[in-house]
Amino acid sequence: LYYMIPHKYRWVMLLAASYYFYMSWKVEYVFLIVFSTLIDYISGIQMAKLPDKKSRRPWLILSLLTNLGLLFAFKYFNFVGANVNLLFQKFNIFHEVPLMNVLLPVGISFYTFQTLSYSIDVFYGRQKAEKHLGYFALYVSFFPQLVAGPIERFSRLTPQLKEKHNFSYTNLAYGLRLILYGLFIKMVIADNLSGIVDQVYTAPEKFASSDILTALIFYSFQIYSDFYGYSIIAIGSALIMGIRIMDNFKTPYLAKNISEFWQRWHISLSTWFRDYLYFPLGGNRVAKQRWILNILAVFVISGFWHGANWTFIIWGALFGFIYLIEYILNKSFSLSKEYKAYSFGHLFLAFKTFVLVTLIWVFFRSQSFDEAINIFVLLFTPDRMPSAILDIPLSTWIFLIIFIVSDILLYNTRFDTWIGKFPMVFRWTMYSILIFSIIVFAGVENFPFIYFQF
Repeated sequence: LYYMIPHKYRWVMLLAASYYFYMSWKVEYVFLIVFSTLIDYISGIQMAKLPDKKSRRPWLILSLLTNLGLLFAFKYFNFVGANVNLLFQKFNIFHEVPLMNVLLPVGISFYTFQTLSYSIDVFYGRQKAEKHLGYFALYVSFFPQLVAGPIERFSRLTPQLKEKHNFSYTNLAYGLRLILYGLFIKMVIADNLSGIVDQVYTAPEKFASSDILTALIFYSFQIYSDFYGYSIIAIGSALIMGIRIMDNFKTPYLAKNISEFWQRWHISLSTWFRDYLYFPLGGNRVAKQRWILNILAVFVISGFWHGANWTFIIWGALFGFIYLIEYILNKSFSLSKEYKAYSFGHLFLAFKTFVLVTLIWVFFRSQSFDEAINIFVLLFTPDRMPSAILDIPLSTWIFLIIFIVSDILLYNTRFDTWIGKFPMVFRWTMYSILIFSIIVFAGVENFPFIYFQF
């Protein structure tokens, strides 16, 4: 249908599809994304008319207040209100901040950051203002990556939306490969691991330390396969239409340190914080103490972006502290040696990074600080008598091992490119195995994508 419509009308079809896709969660919330779009469109047009940053600043402030205000109201108001109420109780202040009973708009953190990057770039003169409201609205709401990223930049995505794309068998083939692999790792890997992880986190005191450790490792692969699966489905869906959106993951568990991990994990978010928070704070061009604060601020705010809970703030802070510790150790002992891919040194450091990340994920997965601490206490209390045994199907182990091996093979490449190098017989055998696995071994329950909640 996309290729049958004349090019000049395709944006209409894509915009309608994007809004319909978003309305499938909650119809009323489409007005939020429309409102945000209109404010940023008008702000961009007005800033483009003004000669300097001083005169543009009020329009940038309007954009920031609107987008961050909506984000605060729907995502953070109750968190702040609940903590203020706790303080009031502590100091015997008989007043209570009323809390809101609203659902978090799906994807609001993603499209808010996407449209904010446009406003900031126009303010600094790095980006010309978009005059076509339809294309700008499509940039904000493009359905493949609307609700869970990747967070695209205007300068990269919009020119492709405007470009005339003719049907390409190559794009179709590569796109379908990504969608198939994304569905496989989401439905067969992530969804099967999810049920096992939930068992342990629901009642960790029932399980032995070995089962808790297994659940922690499983969660590392659950969240990775869940989010990575969505990302490559989004990339594949866009590629079928001739549109290339950025890679969001590059085998992050093969990273040799935390710094490299964040260059390979949720790349669109980490580069967003680098460009729009870390660099404006001065980056590494400031005094050492200020640089340390910059690093910690970026990681803490990144954690808070993920969710309105102290556990996310602690999660981000831990990444920041470990990043700094590794930086100091590398500087002091010259540990930043380059290792050949798959060498012992590379794999040893990757294992070290995986262990650290797995432990930090405990705060990400836990509902409260106390729950996270309880997990660690139980993990390191091996002499307990468990009342339940974690029952893990053999198929779950087999598919997890297959996923780990495939991730190692995909180091610095992508599934659609990698499999395209093989003969047709091998490719179609692999496709058949993936399809069969999805049909037969998909998780019994359909778990929503984890990052939809952000």
